[in-house]
Amino acid sequence: WEIDPGKLTVKEEIARGAFASVHKGSYIGQEVAVKIIVWDDDDSQKTKSQADAIKEAFIREVEVWYNLDHPNIAKLIGATLDTTAIRFYNDKDQIVMPTCKPCIVVEYLLGGTLKSYLKNNLGKKLALQIVIQFALDIAKGLSYLHSKNIIHRDMKTDNLLLTKDRRIKITDFGVSRHENPEEIMTGRTGTMGYMAPEVYNKRFYNRKCDVYSFGICLWEIYICSIGKPYPKLTFSQLCNSGESYEKMRPEIPKSCPETLAQVMKKCWNADPNGRPEMKEVVSMLEAINTSRNAGKNIMHHDQPQGCFCFYKSR
Repeated sequence: WEIDPGKLTVKEEIARGAFASVHKGSYIGQEVAVKIIVWDDDDSQKTKSQADAIKEAFIREVEVWYNLDHPNIAKLIGATLDTTAIRFYNDKDQIVMPTCKPCIVVEYLLGGTLKSYLKNNLGKKLALQIVIQFALDIAKGLSYLHSKNIIHRDMKTDNLLLTKDRRIKITDFGVSRHENPEEIMTGRTGTMGYMAPEVYNKRFYNRKCDVYSFGICLWEIYICSIGKPYPKLTFSQLCNSGESYEKMRPEIPKSCPETLAQVMKKCWNADPNGRPEMKEVVSMLEAINTSRNAGKNIMHHDQPQGCFCFYKSR
């Protein structure tokens, strides 16, 4: 997976997170996105154990991602642990001094993140066909990952990218893991709101945590929200919501077809064993997609109106 850093050009920053910045760039004539791991402003402040841990996490992400090949997974081109030979340009196209940081090179997708797409369409109602197509793309990508015994562990609209023809690809495998029956995962991982209750409460979890997160994403796509499944709670309140987190779910609007609402409900079942496998979700969505009456199913009559409120699951 090692690329030739001398053939990589890094340009403007297009996104930044807590642990990485993402830049537009080019590699051997191909337009790419470059994820550069951010340690801190002064790498000399890192202890050897901290630096080793970052390096280990970086290599783990690359090794999980590199052999994946699916139309709904962003393609990893390669990576390098040393950026000193890379040509960095600032916003005035002047070469700036590079720093020695590991970076990951991925295909560049023109459509941006699904979160940005939803934000740009806020207040509009996406056509049901688009909702189902988005959901199918995500479900097929996740089903593929699970068939390879890989758990994404941070499924959210920020980590879903759109192609120029509006197809979705899953990206960012920074916290992804191979599912190993001999290893028990119990640590809290992922993003609040999308995080499955068993992960939030630090209980044993498996690939079904991705299914829960998918259900939240599907709801978000349907109502054209912008990544705030719990809008009435502050981040601090969400982090300390305790047992109530396990019982809260987004409210499904009355306009939602019953068949699609059932997919959401099954995916965010409080019991992981009650959630379907992603390949089953694909089948359910395909059945809706092929039905001429997909948008004319029985609507909800047991829930109050409103897209941004929450209710306790029954």
